[in-house]
Amino acid sequence: MSRPKWIPEFDLDLSVSASGQLELAGCNLVALAKEFGTPLYVYDEAALRRRCQRYRQAFTSYEPGYEILYASKAFLPLAMAELIEQEGLGLDVMSGGELYTALKAGVSPDKIYFNGNNKSPVELAEAIDAGIRGIIVDNLLELERVSAIAKAKQVVQTVLLRINPGVEAHTHEYIKTAKLDSKFGFSLLDNSTIEAVRRVLIDQNLKLLGFHCHIGSQIFSLDSYRAAIDVMLQFAAEVRSQTGFVWKELNLGGGLGVRYVESDDPQPIESLAAQIIATVSTGCQKYSLPKPRLLLEPGRSIVGEAGLTLYTIGACKTIPGIRTYVAVDGGMTDNPRVALYQAKYSAVNASKANSVPDQVVSVAGKCCESGDMLIWDIALADPQPDDVLAVFSTGAYTYSMASNYNRLLRPAVVFCRDGRSKLVVRRQSYEDLLNCEFSLNEG
Repeated sequence: MSRPKWIPEFDLDLSVSASGQLELAGCNLVALAKEFGTPLYVYDEAALRRRCQRYRQAFTSYEPGYEILYASKAFLPLAMAELIEQEGLGLDVMSGGELYTALKAGVSPDKIYFNGNNKSPVELAEAIDAGIRGIIVDNLLELERVSAIAKAKQVVQTVLLRINPGVEAHTHEYIKTAKLDSKFGFSLLDNSTIEAVRRVLIDQNLKLLGFHCHIGSQIFSLDSYRAAIDVMLQFAAEVRSQTGFVWKELNLGGGLGVRYVESDDPQPIESLAAQIIATVSTGCQKYSLPKPRLLLEPGRSIVGEAGLTLYTIGACKTIPGIRTYVAVDGGMTDNPRVALYQAKYSAVNASKANSVPDQVVSVAGKCCESGDMLIWDIALADPQPDDVLAVFSTGAYTYSMASNYNRLLRPAVVFCRDGRSKLVVRRQSYEDLLNCEFSLNEG
């Protein structure tokens, strides 16, 4: 059956069964909810792979080369790390846990970069022992620690310096990372950043590859990327003038936005690539710089629209003259983005996907918090207890940010492809909640 007009146009394979239930990649979502329980994260595997391939193809014309580094923080169970390796992408990791997962999945250390603003000495040692391609150094203390660990291990560690370009990204305040007042990176407001370059260049245990910047997340305006590249080009030219160092790599981070609701207007991957390639190429000519190897760190724009979350509807409560609350069996524990960023989502009643959404309701989570709301004022088709609700575009920063608040169990994750489903993360059990805990009566 063709897809009704009220089911949003996301980058995934949605259809409606003969019985009127929503399907993803040929898998009946109501049946999946019954088989694996809810809440349940469900991904279109082909959509994940397609986005990876589009990123690789979009930059093939660029010389002297590029590397697409998937931003692990968006979503990184073992199966996703394996998929990234199979599709030929590298990984941007932010912790020892993400590094461990990447290595267990068989990702080559030469395709792994370690990012973050406060890496511990233990994490730095793990990264150096693994032989990863690069550590993205955020501050002077970290520079000293990387040098000391590399010296103790008698190795030369390749690094990039993270630069804060001070560029305004038109997105939520909490996911802007390159404004002047930011915890990330070396500031360009004084000479300390040039001094950091000099310190790396004279350090026998460090090798400088180039520079990194990241201006934020969920970005719709490509002008923000152009502005960041201009700043980085000027900085690279100044570094060359003062130290003689010429960059080999430029990492421009990630941040490309995705569609959550109908009003969102994300830019295509191909448009981003064309903008970056043109701006870097023109700028390098202007400053007489060699073109660097380009690195990109997409996360949300690979997984965001490829995933959805299923919930079972419970109590439906109408407050006359005010609103109707439809409660589901998850909420801020499996998707904290609404509480954190006032994120907005689209959804349909997956049990009645062929029915017109004609009731305006608000979808509430089950946590003991008034702020645990998933969607305010959305039209759904006759929501009733035990119906399955599908919330779209939840592929990024849901599983990875989930918690056990109220001792709720973390959901399972299922990949779907060609009518077949595969469990890639099992649902937590009550026993899992106590695995790391000890009774006062023990020992």
